[in-house]
Amino acid sequence: MSDPSTPNTGKPVNVAVIGLGLMGVTHLRAYLANPLARVVAVCDAFRAPENGILKGVAGNVQGSGDIDLGPDIKVFKKPEDLLADPGVQLVDICTPTPLHAEQVIAALKAGKDVICEKPLARSSAAAREILAVAKDSPGFLMPAMCMRFWPGWSWLKQVVEQETYGKVLAAGFSRVSEMPSWSSQGTYASGADTGGALFDLHIHDADFINHLFGRPTGVFSTGVLGAGGSINHVMTQYVYPGGPVAHAEGGWLRAKGFNMAYTLLCERATIDFDLERGADALKVTESGGTPEVMKLEAGDGYTMELQYILECVSQRRAPQVVTALDGMTALEICEAEEQSVRSGQPVNL
Repeated sequence: MSDPSTPNTGKPVNVAVIGLGLMGVTHLRAYLANPLARVVAVCDAFRAPENGILKGVAGNVQGSGDIDLGPDIKVFKKPEDLLADPGVQLVDICTPTPLHAEQVIAALKAGKDVICEKPLARSSAAAREILAVAKDSPGFLMPAMCMRFWPGWSWLKQVVEQETYGKVLAAGFSRVSEMPSWSSQGTYASGADTGGALFDLHIHDADFINHLFGRPTGVFSTGVLGAGGSINHVMTQYVYPGGPVAHAEGGWLRAKGFNMAYTLLCERATIDFDLERGADALKVTESGGTPEVMKLEAGDGYTMELQYILECVSQRRAPQVVTALDGMTALEICEAEEQSVRSGQPVNL
């Protein structure tokens, strides 16, 4: 991952964002603040900027004010029209999950570089189709798994790899949110299209555990089903023969707001992160010592992941921190968790 203190020396990248909901707006803000990005087009079937001004979008966790995209911004209603524009280099797909596979494949076939919001597709089977197309495409493809870049989490990857505090003996992750407002609208009411909290929220921790420890050999999950049968809360034990003991909890049942946390029990220290502690979010307690607050890198995972893909595209080097294969693996793990919840049995991977 790049050092944020290093100046951008690459050629600016022409970016287009498809989908102007909360994540699309979040990504636009990061691009507009980055000198390596040149936002040239946006696309949404229902929302559009007026005279270059995109009105704010409210979300279940945060809201956003208006965004000035400038008078020269190109506006499309159909992705295929945007993809036909030779001035677009990097396509950022922030549309609802059911549209990801079709739009990613179309963008790759059009020769574009692509970053796609998680999950990469609604199923691992659809993700395999994406990977088959990506293999022969001149463009790069990266799933937007932002936790691999999040301050306090990207740091954790280095700590685990380097065994800074010895081997990890046990690890637990938590990601809980209030029910998102869009979950009660239209076909999303059942959660079937998004896969519920399991695929929309918890997938971050499934991916990050795979990032830290490799692919588990199996999972055992229990969960809470929503009215439409989607899994809106899940607790999973990941199987790693020889260790570590690892589990993760995620869901949409929190009364209000959002929080994410983790605790790692290492041979020589306990590492714990709790977003609600603010500036004191990350603490390390070494054996026999007192808790030490670790200073977090500035920024957030969205900004960092977009900085990374911009550098990759500008310098024409394939993304390595997170790959399309990682996106498919995360889906395979979540599908095993879903099978375990519904069967009440452990599932091998």
